[in-house]
This record gives sequence, structure tokens and C-alpha cells, in this order.
Amino acid sequence: MKKIYLDYAATTPMDEEVLNEIMPYFSEKFGNPSSVHSFGQEALEAVDKARQQVAGFLNCSSSEIIFTSGATESNNLVVKGIVGKVQTPKSNPQSFIPHIITSSIEHHCVLNSCQAVEKDGVEATYLKVDKDGLVSIEDVKKTVKENTVLISIMYANNEVGTIEPIAEIGDLLKEINSEREKSNLPKIYFHTDAVQAVNYLDCDVNKLGVDLLSLSGHKIYGPKGIGALYIKQGTKIKPIQHGGEHEFKMRAGTHNVPGIVGLGKAISLVSEHRKKIERIKNLRDYLVEEILKNIPNAFLNGSKEFRLPHNANISFKGIEGESLLMLLDQEGIAVSTGSACSSASLEPSHVLSAMRIPPEVAHSSLRFTLGKDTKKEDIDFVLKVLIKKVGKLREISGM
Repeated sequence: MKKIYLDYAATTPMDEEVLNEIMPYFSEKFGNPSSVHSFGQEALEAVDKARQQVAGFLNCSSSEIIFTSGATESNNLVVKGIVGKVQTPKSNPQSFIPHIITSSIEHHCVLNSCQAVEKDGVEATYLKVDKDGLVSIEDVKKTVKENTVLISIMYANNEVGTIEPIAEIGDLLKEINSEREKSNLPKIYFHTDAVQAVNYLDCDVNKLGVDLLSLSGHKIYGPKGIGALYIKQGTKIKPIQHGGEHEFKMRAGTHNVPGIVGLGKAISLVSEHRKKIERIKNLRDYLVEEILKNIPNAFLNGSKEFRLPHNANISFKGIEGESLLMLLDQEGIAVSTGSACSSASLEPSHVLSAMRIPPEVAHSSLRFTLGKDTKKEDIDFVLKVLIKKVGKLREISGM
């Protein structure tokens, strides 16, 4: 059976160059980087090289990069670590009550982290988005309070591909923080979850104006179980994992050397993969145009203008997205109904709901995400099968 993978936003296949790079660190180069002997120092050199590769990509110092198990851990560390530096009302009713701002379409690891610290007395605001999934800069400005300590807005949404105005928010915060400094108010730190953006967008942390940035290896043709967090020098953040003094005392635990090496190699190849962006975008546009032309009552979700080049999130009115997904899978086509991390949920997508898409339409949506190996013949085959399966499901439903 022909196999076609169109779920690159969930995970990517490991690049062969990355695989070749990491293999020795499972066997002959097995040392612990914390060991002072030659085996350990060999591993430490590999970790240092990877740290420099990530830092070079983000245009920051290697001392501002810490390795984590992935973006979920990084995002938990950001939210809990920033407010953890401030006394919360639960521990001291007279203390400063920290306030954090995020968007209603963040990944669940950010939303659930915010909800977790709210239980400890932290105040949180979840910004609404417009019908395209965009956060308003004016809303950010209006929501800032004297006790605001963190703003976390994702760079690009994992479900609909909407690209948020991160650099513009960064510029706004520079102005706000300059005024707050005169009034002796705490600095507002700015974080972005850049997991979906790394393959396609400029992630220079200085241009973006962020203090913290999360990324993950398995979204950029690297290994799973490894990520990195940029923490700008001087950022006040408390560790949430305790043990040894690894990662500048910010993240205890023996280094995942093969994963770290793989992340470093994968991020060094991003510029090479970006040469294929225009081809991917053209294929994505072709897919969307053909679907909307040949399938009645199909709708593109999210912004047409501010959108990742590989993402197409489409609702097929009158059918269940889950049923369509299963029929496509039987034909060897892999797509998604939304975030891979919430695929077991029966609730409509929180992202589509936040964009005010009715539940029945949200339930009919599929996410198609293309990658560097996607070919036009793959898209043609998907279109042929998709048109047939949508028609079959609508016939069954009587639509």
C-alpha cells in the first residue's frame, strides 16, 4: 500500500544526517558529560558543540541555552519558574500577586501550566483571538497590569498555522518595560513557544525581542525527547526540577547526549531545509485550492496571509473529522484532526473554538501538514482519495 505522511506538525521523520550523527553516542561514545575522565569529556565536547549550534541559530550566547526533554518541559519551566521567583498569596496572603498573560490558543502545556499556577494564587489572563487566530497587540497592551510578570504567546499555532506578531509584541514590551523601570515595577518577561516556527520563520531572539524561547527536536527532523530553552541572561527564573547542578543549575538530570547531539545537527540543517519552503508552500496552496474547488462546503480555517507555509486546516461540513481521518488512514494517508497531544479528546479543538468556529464545524476539521519530502504525486493521490471519502461519508449522513 502507498504510504503518504501529511502530519509533519505532529512529528517529523529523523533526517538521515541526524541519525548518522547520533548513532556513535549510543555505543562507543557513551560517556557521561559530568564525568572528568576522557569518556565523559568526549561526551561533554559533543554537548557543548550542540549548545553552540542551537545558540548560533537563535543568535544568542551558548550560556543562554539549556537542554530539556522537549517543549512541554521547557514551557512548564517558563511558566512555573518565572512566577516561582515571586511569593504567591497561598504562601503569604500579604505578598505580591503575580499576573501572567497568554493566549487562548496556546498548546496545552502552556495553558495547563498557567492553570496550575492559578491554583497557587497566581492571576492569569487568556487573550482572545480573532477569527483567523491572531492575537491583537492592542489587547496585549490593555491587559498589562502593574503585577504582570510574564507574557507567553506562541510564535505559530500548531493546529491552524497562524503566525503571531511576536516581534511587534516584543517592541511593545521594550517600551512598557522601559517605563516600568522608572516606576520600580517588576520587568515583564516575554516568552514564545517557537516549536512550529523553527523550520520556517526567523527565530533570532534579538529581532523577536523575547526573553525566553522554546523549541523541540522532533519537529525539525531531529530525535524525540529532546528540546531546548533559550533563557536571556539576567532572567529571574526558578528551577522546577531538582538534583544535580546540570544545565547551569537550571535542569537537573544526566544529559541525553544522543538527543542533544541530534538536536544540534538537526538545527544546523534547518537552513538547508528552508530552501524547500517555496516548493512546500506551492504544494500546500495547490492542495487547498483543489479541495475548495472540488469539495462543496469545505472551509479553510485560519489566516491566509499570516500562516505557516506547510499548514492547511480544513473543515468538511456535515461529516466527522475523526471518521474521515480513519478512512484516509485505511488508504495509507496520515493526517490529523488537530494537535497530536489532544487527539484522544472528544472535545472540539480549543483553538477552533477560540476562533469562534461552531462545534459541529470544528469536529469536521482535518489538519494537513506537508514536509520536505512531500511530492506533487502524493498530493494528487490524497486529493483523489479525499474527494471520494468525503462523498461517501456525506452520502451516509444524508447530506
